[in-house]
Amino acid sequence: MVRESADRGPWHNSPMTTSTSVSVDVAAPPERVYELVADLPRMGEWSPECVKCRWTGGASGAAVGARFKGYNRRGFRRWNTKGVVVRAEPGRALAFDVASVAGLPVARWTYEIAATDGGSTVTEIWEDRRGGLIKTLGTVVTGVKDRSEHNLEGMRQTLERLKREAENPA
Repeated sequence: MVRESADRGPWHNSPMTTSTSVSVDVAAPPERVYELVADLPRMGEWSPECVKCRWTGGASGAAVGARFKGYNRRGFRRWNTKGVVVRAEPGRALAFDVASVAGLPVARWTYEIAATDGGSTVTEIWEDRRGGLIKTLGTVVTGVKDRSEHNLEGMRQTLERLKREAENPA
């Protein structure tokens, strides 16, 4: 089952930050789901927009402070982001902040995982942290006018692909 929500509220000192979330039930334990989402170099296998991620600065896995570079694509458009893990709780949650040009904030992505009788529920949350400049540049660079709606569809796809991988017995 897939559940979705979109909210506008007072997040991180911003009077009207957009937050979008999608949840899916997975027939796999929370530890398995976390293992997959925390392996950021594999994100390109699930995300329709992120092609791949690469650990940087000596990082080799998800830990608070670990840095990575994200490579994204939408049609002929390509762009990179820089990320840092801000929460890493095995079996429970992973969160990372993404920045763009000159380190300007773009978003916080969070994966919350909860145990259920049949496995787990994973919720992907996107918090928009862009200021006016990055919103304008982002529209030009990515071609996406409504980032919240666009990400909602991408999150659905990401979680369905993640679910298939987590439930794969191999």
